[in-house]
Amino acid sequence: MSSPANRQPLGLKLVSNGFLALWCLVAAFPIVWITVMSFKSPLDAFDSNPIRVIVGPRTRDIAGGLSILDIVLGLLLAWALIRLALKWLPGQVRALSPEGRHWIGWGVGGGVFALATLILFTVILPAALGVLNPLAGPLGTDVIGLTTEHYRAVWVDRGFTRNFANSMVVTCGVVIVSLTVGTLAGYGLARSGSSFAFWLLVVALIFRALPHSVLVAGYLPYFISSSEWLAPIFGESAPTLYGKPWAVIAVLVAINQPFTIWMLRSFFQNIPQELDEAARVDGCSHFQAFWRVIVPVMWPGVITTGLFSFLLAYNDFLVTSLLLDAQNMTMVPAIANMFNRETTASDEVQAIAAAVSITAPLFLLVMVFQRQIVSGLTAGAVKG
Repeated sequence: MSSPANRQPLGLKLVSNGFLALWCLVAAFPIVWITVMSFKSPLDAFDSNPIRVIVGPRTRDIAGGLSILDIVLGLLLAWALIRLALKWLPGQVRALSPEGRHWIGWGVGGGVFALATLILFTVILPAALGVLNPLAGPLGTDVIGLTTEHYRAVWVDRGFTRNFANSMVVTCGVVIVSLTVGTLAGYGLARSGSSFAFWLLVVALIFRALPHSVLVAGYLPYFISSSEWLAPIFGESAPTLYGKPWAVIAVLVAINQPFTIWMLRSFFQNIPQELDEAARVDGCSHFQAFWRVIVPVMWPGVITTGLFSFLLAYNDFLVTSLLLDAQNMTMVPAIANMFNRETTASDEVQAIAAAVSITAPLFLLVMVFQRQIVSGLTAGAVKG
């Protein structure tokens, strides 16, 4: 319980909470609104009356929608899954993961949880509601129009699945390389007492501040002519890096690596050097002390840094749009192309559905790893 000296005045509390509520409203409204639009027919989605956009009467007449029973059961299931992700899943991962290998548990647990959520909402819940709605009377009658036709058109007819796969290749590549190099470099710099380490970090920070277009312009000629200087190794089958995901991974790692090293170095500095010395006394080599003792202690910091690397690669537009061809295009530039070339209202709603689709992995990622993220940010902000 806070002491009276630390208690905020009522006026200050109202003002701060009011600004916080306003910020949440301003930040959340666009996401919520385009999500609503993506499940409506074009006539409802672009109606000037916001009530009709939400209710979707034309969508309800054409494709059906949600009943009161659908809404209640859907919200209860969503609430239960969120509770499981926040309370039950972390405990299971800690209990079942190999010692010192929690990243394996989080990878497998997060994937299984995501797959189970998808099956529950797309297969089991609709089948159960199909049986319950006819028996529920007025509670089973559609009250809000809803259609998933736009999502089916984007993911199936337009092949957005390929763009998603390309995004996962680029994102996973950037995260794996950035964390592998960043943890080793951050650990070495944190344990180094030389002035050279400090100036190396300053140079890295300056490099991170450069505009992304400058780095792309510097790499672009070498990617275009890569088949020529790779010919002595691969012969006539030498690949051209331009247009391929590997080129984007290299550039994004170059952009992100200084930030990764800086952030991980701050986490390593919060870990007492006595842990290294104790591990060395017990017979560990330098690398064994790093991998078996230090990394498990700072695992929240690794997850937090990995999340920032994920967001950089996942949301990048400039680098991916300049270096990737149409076949290897990731989701963000693909959506931008949809909005630029669409002419009909149906096409625009499909582009909106694609934009909503890319937010789902971000919400799931933050929901699953929220404890580690908060712990990592706290550890990085406070010196031990």
